Amino acid sequence: MSNTTMNYSQINDEGQPVNLINLISFLNKTFSQYGLGLIYLMGNIGSALNCIVFYQPTFRKSPCAMYFLASNFFQFFSFNFALLNRMLLYGYDVQVINTYDWFCKIRFYLFYILTANSRYNIIMASIDRYFASSQNVARRRYSSSKVALKIIIISSIIWSLIYIQVLIFYDINDDICQYQSGVYGMIFSIYISIDSGILPILLMVIFGVLTIRNIHQSKRRIGINQASHVEQHIRINHLSRKDMQLYRMLINQLFLFIFLNLPNPCYLIYYSYTINAVRPLIRLTIELFISNMTYVFIYLGFALTFANFLVSSDIFRRELQLFILRKLHQLQIRHGI
Repeated sequence: MSNTTMNYSQINDEGQPVNLINLISFLNKTFSQYGLGLIYLMGNIGSALNCIVFYQPTFRKSPCAMYFLASNFFQFFSFNFALLNRMLLYGYDVQVINTYDWFCKIRFYLFYILTANSRYNIIMASIDRYFASSQNVARRRYSSSKVALKIIIISSIIWSLIYIQVLIFYDINDDICQYQSGVYGMIFSIYISIDSGILPILLMVIFGVLTIRNIHQSKRRIGINQASHVEQHIRINHLSRKDMQLYRMLINQLFLFIFLNLPNPCYLIYYSYTINAVRPLIRLTIELFISNMTYVFIYLGFALTFANFLVSSDIFRRELQLFILRKLHQLQIRHGI
């Protein structure tokens, strides 16, 4: 503690590092106020509209759309709990999370559950597209609405059980809500970096590549002997109108996820290896800013899901338009316009 005080007095005498600390703190607060505020607005509107569109009859029975629906359902609550608390803490200095121990535990418990379900339902959608595009009949059976519903429910239960540890090992230490230091802290940091970054990205890349390979093989097989595969040709053409657009939506979502989620596990790996290091004030300020920005990127990736689907699929746009027109028509009838 004395070392930190001495370093701060030296920084104060030099003047410039204090200005740098103030600048970084100001940027962190500004990004949290306006950046997270915009993401909060976009995310709520986008996730609600995504849920509405994917619940329409056109998509309702599609297992891939069911995973999208589940992912956006959990995203909606993530925006209204985890993101909202982060915005209040870093943007407006509302210290509820660092004041009440029970809220500290519940906040991070729900954060990890909601983001894990949002993330891994997208991964399950990529796995589903691999099975759906397979030439193997037995594998294609795994792409069904019944299987998707079971996996969504079971995975929700599993994540709720896995993160019970947060209710035990998260506490308020030095006025900061965080996991316990020491061996557990290092292990948990490594686990989170794998669970939230390395493993999802690896799975998405693997099944994304396998799905693209299956699609190319299907088209090539039809081209080689189209006459003897008329029924299969009709099936692929049918898939190309809706399912192929789901492929495009998913692939774009995978790129978006990888690009915006990669900084967080990189930072967590760095932090796990330096968790016991003595940090002067300038380093603490920079690390706090970087840590916060990595979570801003995660929420931004969730918030851009609606924009991705809107751009990637004309069927999605059509269903959204039809829903809006139906609601406007109902309002006109109700008010006698």
